[in-house]
Amino acid sequence: MSWTENGVDRHAEWRSESGAPPPRRVVLADDGMNADTAYRLACEGTALLWRGDFQNARQLLQALARRIDRRPAAKKRAADFPEAFHLHRQARAQRARALGMLLIPFDAGHVVPLRRAPDVAQACRDVYGDAGRPYVASLRELLGVVGARQWREKGVEIAALGARIYPHYGVYSPVRGEYLELVARAPLPGPAGRDVDVAFDIGTGTGVVAALLARRGVRRVVATDQDPRALACARENLDRLGLLDQVRLERVDLFPPGQAQLVVCNPPWVPARATAPVEYAVYDPDSRMLRGFLGGLAAHLADGGEGWLILSDLAEHLRLRTRDELLQWIEAAGLAVAGKLDTRPVHGKAADPDDPLHAARVKEVTSLWRLRRRDSAA
Repeated sequence: MSWTENGVDRHAEWRSESGAPPPRRVVLADDGMNADTAYRLACEGTALLWRGDFQNARQLLQALARRIDRRPAAKKRAADFPEAFHLHRQARAQRARALGMLLIPFDAGHVVPLRRAPDVAQACRDVYGDAGRPYVASLRELLGVVGARQWREKGVEIAALGARIYPHYGVYSPVRGEYLELVARAPLPGPAGRDVDVAFDIGTGTGVVAALLARRGVRRVVATDQDPRALACARENLDRLGLLDQVRLERVDLFPPGQAQLVVCNPPWVPARATAPVEYAVYDPDSRMLRGFLGGLAAHLADGGEGWLILSDLAEHLRLRTRDELLQWIEAAGLAVAGKLDTRPVHGKAADPDDPLHAARVKEVTSLWRLRRRDSAA
């Protein structure tokens, strides 16, 4: 990115994990800029390269967020889903763009050359790797990077596992434990739920489902993902749990070669486009992963085996996908439903009437669908 400072043209590398392009217009900002001016410039698409105190920059970002969130809501011309969902996503994207206009400079080695700046080098190395030269990134992204490092150090307690899982930046944190409880109590295929030699965990993420299966006695789990960050995260978690001898990690889109007695997949639940890496675990354009899993499942199931599809029906309440479509995809894939376990979400948004999607969230049910090949279904 480029800007002019003291009459001199300046340049620096631009970094954005969300894929945002470098800003076209950049002005310098410091402790003398008030929040109203910063808000106007950010909404116009002008980036603010900070030269003042770091902690003041954080306060300014909070002030910008308050102004954005106080803007009068759009008239409820789309009170029903799916229009309300699309308007909500549009508003969130606009909010992210405006807040992303407050920029922080970095020297080589991920050093922030501002007064009262914290040491963020390790958190930035986790995400960006080494930095041999100066660069610029948004303060909002930096705070997300630092927050991810804190989660990575603290971990998330998983009741169904009796242990903690440590998510990495860009890898979805398993904070919604209700679906993991379904994995922990669903009956394993085979005689009395015993002697499962091989299971596949499709889209392993943090590795939490693979760990649950291994702890339940599955002799060998093949966990796949196409994201290198997810595989590194899963490897670290499985190593902490002493389960790497039972779990093999493979970088592949969906299925590994061969067949298994149990194939588990927790695909993104909402068919929409992700706008940031961490959203890849939530949004699945055109239900690509869901349809790919269902379409390939029969060929990868051993005789008498089961596929476990872990899926919320939130998309149905948002009117982005129907139950009939899901059942048609199951049937077209040569599969039959052998059973279904349901649970309701317990996260905070499900009980928040001010959430824009509350009308859908309050009806949400998360299910574990037990699927078998139709030619072998009981």
